[in-house]
Amino acid sequence: MKQSAIILALCLALTPVQAQEGPGPAPDEEMEEGFSLLNEGAKLLFRGLIDRMEPTMRDMGEAMGELQPALRDLLAKVDDLRNYEAPERLPNGDIIIRRKPDAPPLPEAPPEAGPDAPGIEL
Repeated sequence: MKQSAIILALCLALTPVQAQEGPGPAPDEEMEEGFSLLNEGAKLLFRGLIDRMEPTMRDMGEAMGELQPALRDLLAKVDDLRNYEAPERLPNGDIIIRRKPDAPPLPEAPPEAGPDAPGIEL
């Protein structure tokens, strides 16, 4: 019985304090402010990542531009990639890509301009 009375007295004593907390942000306002701060932090993080990645992406774009003629030449020789097996690495380190046995015959290969014809250098 004494314990119940003590608990009741504490609850009554704390209730006015909670009501007198006075002017302060409402819980919804606090949540909105928290989300706003999270949003700003995410923006700063992504801006930093973009700033760090931008030079690398630019260099990669330039490298892909240099590879474009060689890739076009390779694709003209290969036709459809679905006509080939998965690459296989030989013990000496060479990599071969075999044509599937049931693949249709290759179309006529375009004439090469000679030993100095552009192509992929490995």
